[in-house]
Amino acid sequence: MIAYIEGKVIHKDPALVILETGGIGYNIRISLSTYSILKDAEKCKLHTVLSIKEDAHTLYGFYEPNEKKVFLLLTSISGVGPSTALMVLSSLSVREIENAIISEDVKLIQSVKGIGLKTAQRIILELKDKVKKEGLGNGQGGVQSGSAHNTVKSEALSALQTLGIAKNVAEKAIDQIIKLDNNVTLENLIRQALKTA
Repeated sequence: MIAYIEGKVIHKDPALVILETGGIGYNIRISLSTYSILKDAEKCKLHTVLSIKEDAHTLYGFYEPNEKKVFLLLTSISGVGPSTALMVLSSLSVREIENAIISEDVKLIQSVKGIGLKTAQRIILELKDKVKKEGLGNGQGGVQSGSAHNTVKSEALSALQTLGIAKNVAEKAIDQIIKLDNNVTLENLIRQALKTA
């Protein structure tokens, strides 16, 4: 329905962007990969998917068209909703997802919070041929964040809570990761916390 939205970035955090275009501000849920690419952008174009449920209309946005394709593929699987698909795209890059599906790496897919053994197996079984055919990986890399330590911690906590992780569980995971690596980037902090929370 809405293929993309291009506009001014009014607000951005690791899980949400507000884009203003034509005098309207759109709340758009984003993945960690999209967040890291946007960095300090004042304007951007996000490829969107509109999810309509009985109680909410939610926009999901992706900087890269391939990320949107993977999101649509994931949500086509029974038992994988938009929030779970976004969690997968926040935990793994498009390239990692593609490689895990092709090589049948159930453990890597299962390492994403909310993905059990049966769901991971279903993702591989149903998407293996499609992923091989389309070759979706684009080798996106994270972008380092220059934020202060406390800002990184609070933004990570906010993002994890938005993704559905309880505050106390998220705080514990964040603290453990920071103990091991005090200079961890925001993107890596969230990715690691998603795997341990």
